[in-house]
Amino acid sequence: MLLQANDISHSFDTLLYEGVNLALNRAESIAILGVSGSGKSTLLANLSTLLAPKSGRVGILEHSDIYALKSAERLRLLRYEIGVIFQAHYLFRGFSTIENLQVGSILAKERLDMALLESLGIAHTLAQSSADLSGGQQQRLSIARVLLKKPRIIFADEPTGNLDKTTAHSVMDAITGYLRANAAGLIIATHDEEIANKCDKIYRIHKQGLESIK
Repeated sequence: MLLQANDISHSFDTLLYEGVNLALNRAESIAILGVSGSGKSTLLANLSTLLAPKSGRVGILEHSDIYALKSAERLRLLRYEIGVIFQAHYLFRGFSTIENLQVGSILAKERLDMALLESLGIAHTLAQSSADLSGGQQQRLSIARVLLKKPRIIFADEPTGNLDKTTAHSVMDAITGYLRANAAGLIIATHDEEIANKCDKIYRIHKQGLESIK
């Protein structure tokens, strides 16, 4: 098992969710649906080492409670084992496509995978400045940079939100192909039910809890 979350709760001014239990296996994908403000992004942050939940425990890989680890150990997990795809691109604006990718691959000590770049439709943009790419190309570059790390668990927050329908489906196919090839897992927060249906399991944040749909 890649991830096990037990009795997770979180709140800011009001309660978002409580009693959340979730398990992610190898080569498995999980989609989390929910209306805007329901807590999808917060739950991803709880699960991915970025934000400790108010209560409950998150176990990743051999670690039974990631928030009991020292910050340096959590950072190592985030750098080498976990990939996070944010809604914003967070690219190096003055860098070309290949320079953006090389920064990620050097930090993760992984080689560039041209087949992956082809599957994401950005191999022909390597010499272009990232600032000159379309919004959809920038999003695919951001996704490629995460996958090139070869993470064992991917957390994705609306990764296809800036893409047209055809491209969104091809990107999801590339991601699920990566999961199968690397025995990795995916947890994705999305409002797109068609994208969610490409996942093995679907949950919805509803009435301050997590209900299973598929």
